[in-house]
Amino acid sequence: MTKIDAEWLEAFDKELLHLFAIGHCDAGMDEYLLGCYADLPPREAALAFGSDYDLERDDALWPRPGLAPQSER
Repeated sequence: MTKIDAEWLEAFDKELLHLFAIGHCDAGMDEYLLGCYADLPPREAALAFGSDYDLERDDALWPRPGLAPQSER
């Protein structure tokens, strides 16, 4: 079983929270599932996990203040 690096996990969680407003615990990720993504950089891992599980981006429905919706760009 892959040992998950604590620094990688912290960075991965930050990316998940930023992109999808969910942490790995909230997503129900165990050590096995984390190990499936641990060979990727944290941001790429978060995007891959979100894609694999059809997570909606945090800014998909309500863009961050100061950003125009994509349809207006």
